[in-house]
Amino acid sequence: MERSPTGVWNRLLGALGGLACAAAVGLGAYASHGASGQAQTWLQTASLYLFLHGLALLVLSPRAERRLEQASLSALAAGMLLFCGSLIGAALFGWPTRLAPIGGSTLILAWLTLGLARLQR
Repeated sequence: MERSPTGVWNRLLGALGGLACAAAVGLGAYASHGASGQAQTWLQTASLYLFLHGLALLVLSPRAERRLEQASLSALAAGMLLFCGSLIGAALFGWPTRLAPIGGSTLILAWLTLGLARLQR
């Protein structure tokens, strides 16, 4: 088993991806059966983004060998947590969604950087 800091970080990102996918399924179910109105919309959006970005982390993290790829996936994780966390907090606790645009912008930057990293291969 890889014990380098890179290997450990990649495994943590992959584990976060798995947790995000599991949370997405639970949130989707709750959005369909227990929420209504704006809360339902926020939870459905958060569920979709958690699942897609969690899946990306799960699949791409074992292959991230270069620093730019790892930085991109780290930004993907941060953006996912900020964007989805903001929507979930708003839906469940009435928190403001002011972190959602920061998270969304981070996701866009992460995907662009990941594309750039793939061009460098």
